[in-house]
Amino acid sequence: MSTNAHKILIVEDEPDIRKLVHYNLVQERYKVFEAEDGEHALKSVQRDKPSLVILDLMLPGLSGLEVCKLLRERPDTAKLPILMLTAKAGEADRVVGLEMGADDYLAKPFSPRELVARGRAILRRANGAANAEQLPAYDRGGLKIDFSTYEVFARGKTVKLTLKEFELLKFLVQNPNRVLNRDQLLDRVWGGDTFVTPRTIDVHIRRLRKAIEKDDSNPKWILTLRGVGYKFDEKALEQ
Repeated sequence: MSTNAHKILIVEDEPDIRKLVHYNLVQERYKVFEAEDGEHALKSVQRDKPSLVILDLMLPGLSGLEVCKLLRERPDTAKLPILMLTAKAGEADRVVGLEMGADDYLAKPFSPRELVARGRAILRRANGAANAEQLPAYDRGGLKIDFSTYEVFARGKTVKLTLKEFELLKFLVQNPNRVLNRDQLLDRVWGGDTFVTPRTIDVHIRRLRKAIEKDDSNPKWILTLRGVGYKFDEKALEQ
């Protein structure tokens, strides 16, 4: 897919920042839409069908976190890539954004070049996942994954995952009983050209556990090896 086939929605209440982001994205031949608040953002997503949403955290009325949460709850936008922008640079705010389902996070002030690079990386990953060679469904014990439809079932119940959570689970089940360190997961799931930290892995693992484990405070399927990484225990599926 060529770059100019992608549509990007900018959700930002500060006109100067919105204009700056718009200009730099247009220079890269993206088709760009704008929204100045959460309500208009949700309407634009339904109307314009963007490939990526660049979403400010601090918006008047409906906040960026609320918009992100609503998009993730809707089946048609559950996997829509989201790059979150915020004036808050603290780790706690970054983690909250990721836990709500953002694919990446960029603090203000930011470099327009970095924003474009992050957006391009997110779109490349999303496009690659959509066009990847279809694999047979994974079906063992209490876990079933349909790689063609991105559907996940844990203990017979449908599980809703973001695209990144799905990719992480897919990589884990493809490498059962193998200890994977954070660098390996970052490289294989996020790609080497992204701007995420090892902390991102922990956030997504925690969200994934909440989605598929019977008791995420005492996980049996996705195990932590302190100081090393994570392991998908395939034998535990039969228990």
